[in-house]
Amino acid sequence: MKIIIVGGVAGGMSCAARARRLDENAEIIILERSSYVSFANCGLPYHIGGIIGDRDELILHTPESLAELLNLDVRIRNEAVSIDRKRKIVKVRNMADGGEYEESYDKLVLSPGAVPLKPPLHGIDNPKIFFLRNIEDMDAIKSVVDSGKVKSAVVVGGGYIGVEIAENLVLRGIEVDLVELLDQILPPFDSEMVFELQKHMELNKVRLHLSSGVSGFKNKDRGLTVEMKNSKSIDADMAIISIGVKPDSRLAADAGIELNSRGGIRVSPEMLTSDPDIFAVGDSVEVLDAVGGIPAQIPLAGPANRQGRVAADNIFGRKTYYKGTLGSAILKVFEMNGACVGASEKTLKKLGIKYEKVYLHPLSHAEY
Repeated sequence: MKIIIVGGVAGGMSCAARARRLDENAEIIILERSSYVSFANCGLPYHIGGIIGDRDELILHTPESLAELLNLDVRIRNEAVSIDRKRKIVKVRNMADGGEYEESYDKLVLSPGAVPLKPPLHGIDNPKIFFLRNIEDMDAIKSVVDSGKVKSAVVVGGGYIGVEIAENLVLRGIEVDLVELLDQILPPFDSEMVFELQKHMELNKVRLHLSSGVSGFKNKDRGLTVEMKNSKSIDADMAIISIGVKPDSRLAADAGIELNSRGGIRVSPEMLTSDPDIFAVGDSVEVLDAVGGIPAQIPLAGPANRQGRVAADNIFGRKTYYKGTLGSAILKVFEMNGACVGASEKTLKKLGIKYEKVYLHPLSHAEY
């Protein structure tokens, strides 16, 4: 059995590890276009903020350690550029020298992940604007912050990454404005919970601009100006865009694999695509919302890990199924923590699902 896995990190690496446990003799090749195949992406903002001081703590495994531990053929800086489904061939580009070669497969697993949404705004390609998705992005942001020249920053987007990067920039002594199009940060959370977190962020000197959209960016000698749709503007030394992600499904689309209207790869509960020899896992796939029972895109590491193991099981004939995603998430917001699981109140209203609402105010510790 020869298995090619396109993409590492959560989905791809969990699939590779499970496949090796199921078959000691399988040939398993992982193609990863970046320089890092296994890293803790949830920790990226905290290295920028200095909470995680040692960069190496984020690197879980290297190609060398994976070869020694699990006998995996990990090829970093190797990008899958096309799939020939009839011949069962993947064309690969070696990004070090630009050379291309072909690799055959018995089973193919796609775990390309997602890419940050890049809004089509004027000035978006300014070198003082950053995105945070991988180790290379983290290094670029931290290098600028470490230079000591950044005194102010604008974070566009109040999702998980936006809130975390805002906190960590404040911890580095940087003045932070956070701009969010909706009327609250953290869209998956209910408004009552978010209210407390927003007040806490403001107490920690994060300036929140809710119900505010960005219309563009202008370069300045020592920074940039973030233009708002309400005709206001914010001057800063740098900006970080964190308005969400979209599936990186180009490879699947070019191969004629079925996608949904948002570019998510459609898969069965076995994580099988419309091709009987190609599986897909992770942030690029469409999942079933476990509460609403509807198709959804929920890019989280936990589900990606489970999907990788389910795909490996089914490659080797073990019938296991991925039954849906609850969207469990937790994050630190300065001295507070926020967590959610399942559907929010506004989502239940939208879906027409009846619900009951309960407020609890328990103590954090036992009282004597």
